[in-house]
Amino acid sequence: MAKQKPRTLSGFMELLPEKQAQFDRMMALLRRSYSLYGFTGLDTPVIEASEVLLAKAGGETEKQIYRFTKGDTDLSLRFDLTVPLAKYVALHYAELAFPFRRFQIGKVYRGERAQRGRFREFYQADIDIIGDGKLDITNEAEIPSIIYKTFTSLGLKRFQIRVNNRKVLNGFYSMLGLTEKSGDIMRTVDKLEKIGPEKVKDILTGEEVALTAGQADEILRFIAIKGSNAEVLSALEGYLGRDEIFDQGLSELKAVVKYLSAFGVPEANFAVDLTIARGLDYYTGTVYETFMTDHPEIGSVCSGGRYDNLAEYYTDKQLPGVGISIGLTRLFYVLEEQGMLNPQLNTAPADVLVLPMTEDLSAAISFATLLRDSGVRAQLYTEQKKFKQKMSYADKLGVPFVAFLGEDEIGAGSVSVKDMATGEQVTLPVSEAVAKVKQAVAADEAVAPIREV
Repeated sequence: MAKQKPRTLSGFMELLPEKQAQFDRMMALLRRSYSLYGFTGLDTPVIEASEVLLAKAGGETEKQIYRFTKGDTDLSLRFDLTVPLAKYVALHYAELAFPFRRFQIGKVYRGERAQRGRFREFYQADIDIIGDGKLDITNEAEIPSIIYKTFTSLGLKRFQIRVNNRKVLNGFYSMLGLTEKSGDIMRTVDKLEKIGPEKVKDILTGEEVALTAGQADEILRFIAIKGSNAEVLSALEGYLGRDEIFDQGLSELKAVVKYLSAFGVPEANFAVDLTIARGLDYYTGTVYETFMTDHPEIGSVCSGGRYDNLAEYYTDKQLPGVGISIGLTRLFYVLEEQGMLNPQLNTAPADVLVLPMTEDLSAAISFATLLRDSGVRAQLYTEQKKFKQKMSYADKLGVPFVAFLGEDEIGAGSVSVKDMATGEQVTLPVSEAVAKVKQAVAADEAVAPIREV
């Protein structure tokens, strides 16, 4: 029988062990950060009934769905984590405590054309806070503080969370008599960073949106308001009293800026940016986009905002919420491409490789067990290979330490421990050997997976 050539489908990421360890470390830090803020971890099914998953889908989204039948059942792979959350909250409403805070890190599937940095299977990392009827504005300030905490824990410092409010934008377009065109305008303005103001104006005054040149200029002047957060808010106050929605949005924006400072987010890491609109009509209040300061060409690496009714397609209950999503697979790909994955991170599957040097393995097994009981990852190597091959194996795995137990060590109740980075080898009593390795492991755990270059 002819051998089948192994291959991975285009658009699906498959990592070698070292890179997988870096990716897993990032996921672990995200989970830890989200848990610090009282979020519950969820794991909803990857496959749903198509009628449930596609309740609010349409257009490009529906075209990208992986859909199939099993028997007489119509099934689809989830394309994001928000729709499954909406179903979950509607289904379990009576059993949940509100506000309901959940995080989820999981794979989603989109049948779009695979290209550089775009995947068909990829991880998203989402957090959402869902209210029952109402949701306080403080939650809209807490979300970017969680972004800040999460990104700094990963090792990033040079990033900026850009904040705006859809009510400010909707109110402004209402002042210009452009309410009916506000969605088209915001979707166009959302492209400003990619295509520049001249092309944005061309689209706004073209057949699709059909604004006058004066209206387009007025919009471009408004979204070009820049300066410190205090200066931008002060400039916006000049528009007060002309539209009720605008006034409400500005009040919310001021509250978010005020509380962000209280949450400990430095002003260098967040800015009021009137160009941020989030193209989806889904968002109704505060909106966020997060950019890496030194790599704006990458685009937003974390985005989201406030929405009025999460589960409107599943229940009549009003369930407002606020949330963000990190495209984790794409972010990892970009970081690797930019050389920002930290080579100092311990990616070995074990902290210590235990090498028995005697026929009786009891002492080596006992030492490996003691290490594990102390929280140190230990691998016992018992293959009948030459010493050089054993050390080559340790090198290839990248383990920080190798422990030798020969007749002399066993007789003295000690262990010889070699630091693979420095080449230093010391013989210590068993308890001291465990303590030495444990201290080094603690230092390794403090190393961030990302370094800024």
